[in-house]
Amino acid sequence: MPAGKKTAEDPGARLRRLLSRKRSVAVPGVFNPAVAFLAEAAGFECLYFSGAAFANSMGLPDLGVTTLSEVAEAAGRIAAAVPSLPLIVDVDTGFGEAVNVARTVREMERAGAAAIQIEDQVMPKRCGHLGGKEVVEPEEMAKKIIAAKAAAKTELVIIARTDAAETEGVDGAVERAKIYQGAGADVIFPEALRTAEEFAEFARKVKGPLLANMTEFGKTPYLTVSDFSKLGEGYKLVLFPVTTFRVAMKAMRDALRELSKAGTQKALLDRMMTRNEFYELTDYPSLERGDRETARKASRLLHNH
Repeated sequence: MPAGKKTAEDPGARLRRLLSRKRSVAVPGVFNPAVAFLAEAAGFECLYFSGAAFANSMGLPDLGVTTLSEVAEAAGRIAAAVPSLPLIVDVDTGFGEAVNVARTVREMERAGAAAIQIEDQVMPKRCGHLGGKEVVEPEEMAKKIIAAKAAAKTELVIIARTDAAETEGVDGAVERAKIYQGAGADVIFPEALRTAEEFAEFARKVKGPLLANMTEFGKTPYLTVSDFSKLGEGYKLVLFPVTTFRVAMKAMRDALRELSKAGTQKALLDRMMTRNEFYELTDYPSLERGDRETARKASRLLHNH
């Protein structure tokens, strides 16, 4: 739940334990600490900071236009709020070349990330489920992975995403995955595969931990976490990166339309989290108790002076 729970364990070590399991783990996208609290309360074991959801929440397109400092600050707030759950941070293409990736790693470790996800697109990058994507040469991506591994001072997990399935086919994505594993990638993320058969083929040809992206309205069919568990032990993580953001945006749009039309929020009350529910989520009562106890101690100190 809310801030205050401390843990000395390396965030990357906690994620590596999840990766050692035989079953697939669902990983929801969270774009602020309040959503992270909800995900923790719902029983999720890992969180994902989506570059798309973060950029969109700032009113920006998913074109890699956010900065390292913006992402590190926002991810750090989430990691501090829910330190018990490992946080995977989407760093797009690493905010530059290999030397920039090294600094990205240091900043993400400082922010409390358990993993970074870096992709092999040409800048400006595009949403993984749009057409017109271009990928860099495999050697360029390998350099970034090598730089990331060399810079890491913790057990930070390096997730390498390849968008090559669209431009080079599944076999091209497989070849890149093997190169990226050789460079030190801990997890491979094949983006925008189009069928369950393609996911199965990729898992047969690429051994080691894999990540599947179950984003909405894209090129990938809606497979379940259970479906991925049945594909073997490869797909350790199943992302739902923008689900919460999309649901929230539609709910807010509908609420604003109703408020504009009716001039009152009365018809919306049953769609809202209540004041008490949100207070419980953010541990408001314990903060109040702590404040009262501080006041009592101060009062006693003055009376005894």
